[in-house]
Amino acid sequence: MKIQKILKRLLQLHPKSEPSTLIRIKRLLRDLDSPEDKINNVVQVVGTNGKHSFCVTLREIIEKAGYTCNLNISPSLRKFNERYYFSGKYISDEELYNLLVEIEQINNNQSISFHEIITAAWILHASRNKSDVNIIEAGALFRLDSSNVFRKNLCSVIMPIGIDHRDFLKEGTIDEITYEKCSHLLGGSKIIISEQKSNVLEKIKKDIFKNSSKKFIFGEDYDYKKNINGFIYKDKIGKMNLPLPNLSGDFQISNVSTAIAAARNLDQFKITESHIREAITKVRSEGRLQSITQGKLRKYVSENNKIIIDGAHNPLAASVVKKYFETLNTGRKIFMILGMMANKEHKEFIQTFKDKVHSIIALDIPNQINFIEKEKLSKIAQSCGVPSKTESSIEEALKDIATENENAIILCTGSLYFAGEILNLN
Repeated sequence: MKIQKILKRLLQLHPKSEPSTLIRIKRLLRDLDSPEDKINNVVQVVGTNGKHSFCVTLREIIEKAGYTCNLNISPSLRKFNERYYFSGKYISDEELYNLLVEIEQINNNQSISFHEIITAAWILHASRNKSDVNIIEAGALFRLDSSNVFRKNLCSVIMPIGIDHRDFLKEGTIDEITYEKCSHLLGGSKIIISEQKSNVLEKIKKDIFKNSSKKFIFGEDYDYKKNINGFIYKDKIGKMNLPLPNLSGDFQISNVSTAIAAARNLDQFKITESHIREAITKVRSEGRLQSITQGKLRKYVSENNKIIIDGAHNPLAASVVKKYFETLNTGRKIFMILGMMANKEHKEFIQTFKDKVHSIIALDIPNQINFIEKEKLSKIAQSCGVPSKTESSIEEALKDIATENENAIILCTGSLYFAGEILNLN
């Protein structure tokens, strides 16, 4: 409760009308004695999708090799502490509270966005809790994101880029998005580029053309190919026959391969095939095609109903989830329970699933304020040609579907916040 109160106060420090800028966080970091300059071993991760899967996979590889790792992700799924991982464990409630109190007092009620002040808090704690690697995930974009405050890094990683966060942009085109994410990556180190759509890759190459960092590009410098027993990873160092990662969906092989490419090109560390093999079979990524096989929510459905939770919230992520369901070939009806934030591409997201889902039940997202109301979301679904209605809760939605469909797949999706609330309910 104490943590929730201070987070609520921090949310009120920044008028929404103020533009994105690095001025506020740099001012706060100066007041904190520049902790960002005490951290040089940073892996900065940008992109639209796959960032979390990349981050947890790289962390797992680094730790399996015997090194320590700090990790900052955004957003958290079930508990705010998930954003703050230091040397093998998540920050405790007491440590987090004390850290937030300290950062609040030093900020002294000056205007600063929530994302900026909590990023500054992580940087401060990371500077005091030295690790071999610091992995930090960028927020919405990067050029003016609060993670773009370091002078040196080990490498930058560009995960798949698509349309999202148009509300932060002037035009919202893919050209503008790639520019915001890629044009200001640090030079003098390395840039790892994940599997991208061909037109997006060309735009990325254009944006980083003058960057002095050495580039490692999927399809040119590293690659993978799925086989019966797993997948073959290949780069200029060599080839590895690896088991499938402990993550659902073939697209995760791509995310994992990018993490492997990053790990093998961090020259400071000795990463072996056995480290990689063990890590990818142990990695976990909650809220990403996660099957709910036990818990409170199971009592609302039949034994044969399959519940899958996924935090997909943009058209690119929707297309990836759709491809996953196309590989199942079960013939079972797929029903969607949908909750989304207000600033997303609702119509494009739903249209991706038009020929795949039987119908949609729209819900408000509990414990959030900036969600799209379920009635509006349901009407958008109907305008896309997808039968849709609303329900009062996730429990009622599950009962509604399961009553007449005892062998259905129920996909709960649309937002990481929505996925987190469902997992907490369970």
